[in-house]
Amino acid sequence: MSDGQVEEQTVSLVDVLKEDEELEEEASAVLAGSDSDHCSYPQGYVKRQAVYACHTCTPGGGEAAGVCLACSYKCHEGHDLYELYTKRNFRCDCGNRKFSELQCKLSPEKDDVNHLNKYSHNFFGVYCTCNRPYPDPDDQVEDEMIQCVVCEDWLHGRHLGSEVPDCVELQEMICESCMTKNSFLWTYAAHLAVPGVDLKQEAEADESNTKKEEKDDDVIEPSCKRSREEAGPNCKLKELQAIDQKRVQSGAVFWPSGWRSKLCSCNTCKERMAAAGVSFLSDESDTVLAYENKGKNSEQTARGNDPLMSALDNLNRVQQLEIIHGYNDMKTELKDFLQKFAAEGKVVTPEDIRQFFEQQQTRRRRVDAGNFFSP
Repeated sequence: MSDGQVEEQTVSLVDVLKEDEELEEEASAVLAGSDSDHCSYPQGYVKRQAVYACHTCTPGGGEAAGVCLACSYKCHEGHDLYELYTKRNFRCDCGNRKFSELQCKLSPEKDDVNHLNKYSHNFFGVYCTCNRPYPDPDDQVEDEMIQCVVCEDWLHGRHLGSEVPDCVELQEMICESCMTKNSFLWTYAAHLAVPGVDLKQEAEADESNTKKEEKDDDVIEPSCKRSREEAGPNCKLKELQAIDQKRVQSGAVFWPSGWRSKLCSCNTCKERMAAAGVSFLSDESDTVLAYENKGKNSEQTARGNDPLMSALDNLNRVQQLEIIHGYNDMKTELKDFLQKFAAEGKVVTPEDIRQFFEQQQTRRRRVDAGNFFSP
């Protein structure tokens, strides 16, 4: 086996261990924010929850529908499900008119249709402007997908029309389509957003800017004039428009943490955002990050009610520390044990794992015996 192969396997094993922990934390944050035992329908249009689409019950060509986390477990077990991550202001459809042969086991009394739900091609398992599935078996390009905070569609980084910035996991993104539909956001983008880099060639950008300026003469300038006439004296948007800072109005826009709190909250702006259906942008608790933090807190609370944790609470401080240190030591030793196999290019067998824990038990008995007979 070549050194390159050994190095590749070493990196792969370490990466797998790290990635597994990160995925577990992410999944816990998403799922812990939703109820896994009770259908969310009685709660109405939930502010944010994990949503699934059942390809078995509502295949392509039919009506789009989504189900809550609990129904995905109890009513659609074994079905072909699309994980849609989270959706805002959504009410569970499970068992309503869109499901001709299925009745919800958890909350069977439902209206025929949830008229305020918003659906997209995501509910049929396709995403982005390229309208492709994820993962895509025909796509050989490694590319991350990023969710737009307005339409909540997922887009490939290479299809955003702008460069994906560093620390993107700490930022929110609004796709170009949603920016164009809500043109007042371009004013905020010029002052609040992460500086954008247009990926189009210079000639194409110049042509696009020319067309955009012509369009701005017909659309954006009258909007600005209305703002000057109608907005109150403390309108933040009006103040930003007066500064007249320019930004290329193309491509997706990335926003830093805390940007929502800087949006104007005057009556005129509130009415504008409500009419556009984007009032949620001024709500910091609407963010996926806020939802995930809620899920993490819920999980920590649940762990606090765990029988094992209750047992630990009955131990004194020294005993608790001994158990915690013992667990951390075993975790470190197991990781070192696996890394040795990776470095040597060997496959870890069940027998290897069994021997590892036998060695741990033998070592522990020796330590205990030493402690017992020590003066």
